Amino acid sequence: MKILRFILVPLWRLWFYIVVLVAIVLLLPFLFLTSLREKDYPVFFRFARIWAFTVLYGIGIFPEVINGRSLRKDAQYIFCPNHTSMIDIMLIYASVPACFKFIGKKELAQIPLFGYFYKRTNILVDRSNPSSRKRSLAMGAKTLDKGIGLCIFPEGGVPDEEWLLAPFKRGAFHFATEFQIPLVPVTFADNKDKFPYALFRGGPGRVRAVIHDPIVPAGRQEQELKELVYNELSGSLRSLGR
Repeated sequence: MKILRFILVPLWRLWFYIVVLVAIVLLLPFLFLTSLREKDYPVFFRFARIWAFTVLYGIGIFPEVINGRSLRKDAQYIFCPNHTSMIDIMLIYASVPACFKFIGKKELAQIPLFGYFYKRTNILVDRSNPSSRKRSLAMGAKTLDKGIGLCIFPEGGVPDEEWLLAPFKRGAFHFATEFQIPLVPVTFADNKDKFPYALFRGGPGRVRAVIHDPIVPAGRQEQELKELVYNELSGSLRSLGR
């Protein structure tokens, strides 16, 4: 059985990359046309959600959204998911209907085809470069001014395997206090098991996304918001058996 898994799991992970690219190709005319103009981004976002569902179902990953009705589709939020896996991007698209842009690491722009659209429609940052961080803050502010939300992985990357959560960066909480936009913690309970970065682990199945109630920033400082989101996510992960 171990030998069979040793063979099948890498093949299944290879299938993931094939499905990612095939789904983009199938949606290419719609993704391309709606990515040309900034004002069309909400339409692009809808196609991005279709792409995400296609990828997840195409590799046998079935999202279960818990408490998703607490969000309004037409409202503006800053989403703060814990970061565990390459399928985190697909799952957050599939889990929330409210339009947002990612602020994410620049390395994703190097992925063939996917990287083109990711770079064109989202905000990339090189955390080791002060000017890049400053630019991402300016672009994030511009995005919020246009009524579009943000999705920021507050850990800034995937934490070490043995960690429940990595320490949080300040970006999401800066935007929340500056623009008075609610923060929404999102717990990904199963992504680390179903699609970890380890080559010979993972497999199809159910993945849970817990959408927590929005945290309103009124009267709160960055540090307090950071602690509230951290405690919400860590408590949720523990209650879900992580």
